[in-house]
Amino acid sequence: MKHSLNFLILILPLLFAGCSDGSDDFDACGQIEAVDVVVSAESNGKIISLDVPEGAVLAKGECVGVIDSVQIYLQKMELISRKQNAASRIVDIKKQLAPQKSRLENLMVDKERYVNLLAKDAGTQKQVDDIEFQIAVSKGEIDAQTQTYQNNNSGVESELAMYDVQIAQKEDMLRKCRIVSPVAGTVLTRYVEEGETVTSGKPIFRIADMNDVYVRAYFSTSQLADLKIGSKVKVYPDDGSNKLKEYEGTVTWISEQAEFTPKNIQTRDDRADLVYAVKISIANDGYLKLGMYAYVKTK
Repeated sequence: MKHSLNFLILILPLLFAGCSDGSDDFDACGQIEAVDVVVSAESNGKIISLDVPEGAVLAKGECVGVIDSVQIYLQKMELISRKQNAASRIVDIKKQLAPQKSRLENLMVDKERYVNLLAKDAGTQKQVDDIEFQIAVSKGEIDAQTQTYQNNNSGVESELAMYDVQIAQKEDMLRKCRIVSPVAGTVLTRYVEEGETVTSGKPIFRIADMNDVYVRAYFSTSQLADLKIGSKVKVYPDDGSNKLKEYEGTVTWISEQAEFTPKNIQTRDDRADLVYAVKISIANDGYLKLGMYAYVKTK
């Protein structure tokens, strides 16, 4: 008798865990799920630090680890040095042309003086012509030198812009050496350890928002008549206890296409060959676990 009692105690949870209870108390059955994200490495290298124990609750944008970035940092510093050297070749055009412009101003003063002397018959036309020629030559030299300096500066500025792009690329690579949680949630699985060498794309950990979970249940066509997006339903997660706890759920998605009944799911109407998948959102009070079976009642 004692052995029979122990056997009964062992199989009771298994009986409750299945979806086919053979009763009409529930309209559908499904499993508790959540939107999870697999966080992968965005850089190649050795993991220097990684603080993501399974079960840890992370905030969105929280940095939880670092991949070796020494070489990328050194490459960035080299680019910065090259940029500084290139910037030193920028010519201060105004400063470089100051002597020539000062000479031109003196020539203009001399021309005015020669024109006045010519008006008083104290000078000659040749003197005026000579000074005008010198002025024209000086202006030409200034224009040519200005164009040379401008072309030089334009080339250097293009080079600086190229360095800016390369430095930005290195900074982006450095950011990708930081392992950051893209969402707020609970760490479900950790795939690597500190000291391991990873490549870009290698999974590091899996995280899910456990505050808002949902049940993916399956309904027959006749049952869908009472359901629409936003409909409120009752959800009873099967936690193994004799009395199932009741949660309020909200229908957030209804599949547009029917599918064959999944092998591990049965609806109330066992004769239905085709069913529709439905997502029912539930607020998690901390007791709901992923993979837990849940029963759904629409009325």
